[in-house]
Amino acid sequence: MDLTLILQIVGVALGLLYLWLEYKVNIWVWVVGAVMPLVHGVLYLSKGIYADAAMQLYYVLAGIYGLVVWLRKPVDKEEGRVVHTPMRHVLPLVVAYAVLHVAMYYLLTEFTDSRVPLLDSMSTALSIVAMWMLSRKYIEQWLVWLVVDMISVGLYVYKGIPLTAALYTLYCILAVVGYRRWCDRYREGR
Repeated sequence: MDLTLILQIVGVALGLLYLWLEYKVNIWVWVVGAVMPLVHGVLYLSKGIYADAAMQLYYVLAGIYGLVVWLRKPVDKEEGRVVHTPMRHVLPLVVAYAVLHVAMYYLLTEFTDSRVPLLDSMSTALSIVAMWMLSRKYIEQWLVWLVVDMISVGLYVYKGIPLTAALYTLYCILAVVGYRRWCDRYREGR
């Protein structure tokens, strides 16, 4: 069995566990979210998907940050619940995405041999935004992940890592299911 296949199998298993924990709003999502990127980072580097590979370092740090945020004792019951993204955060999130996308695209086109700089930088910039939204338990993070997942399916098929592409196809479905579940939790006040 070659390294690419092993990395894909381990990555798929960790990815499924991560999604299940995220769906359940379980704090262990952050622990898995700090381990899984190490596997994917090696896989993406081996396939020349450089921004996604670098993004894995961010995911490790985001996993630690998310764990700290979720471990904080809520001041009141409202703080621990899933919520809709406040309107005051929408413009800053869009601006953050745009700046990240342009910066990563520039770095990929100028300093690497990337053959997929547009999609690689787009999915990576959106992922950064989505991870921050997840740390705040914003329901719409699922919609951002849906876009990331759809982009990633095509990118991973093109780069010849079909098991990872299949995982991201499943992520697309689960993003819709997760969004609906978190909307239900919001209506129930949890």
